[in-house]
Amino acid sequence: MATEPRLAADFWVRAYLARLGLANIPAYITHRGDATAGAVLVKCATLDGRARALHRSYDLASGALVWVTLAEGPEAEVDAAIARQCRYDSDLWVIEIESRDGRTLLDEPGLSG
Repeated sequence: MATEPRLAADFWVRAYLARLGLANIPAYITHRGDATAGAVLVKCATLDGRARALHRSYDLASGALVWVTLAEGPEAEVDAAIARQCRYDSDLWVIEIESRDGRTLLDEPGLSG
């Protein structure tokens, strides 16, 4: 079974940060993972003490990559969930976004899966 070619993680992260910058959404790399094969986790802090962390997963019904919620709630709890993931996967990239309205752009073409 042939697999779809994948972008190197650091390339995808740089492109994503550029898209966020064009949309005036502040974003930072808070954990740098493996440059080629690291998974990416996106934290969106809404600046009211709450946050949401998203990661890519396969939708078993369609076989497509989708962004799903890893943790959501008080920012400290989301940070703790992210820290656990980083301890488990040292290759993980973590991008933190600051967006009062929760915009991540992950639903836009090229980023949605």
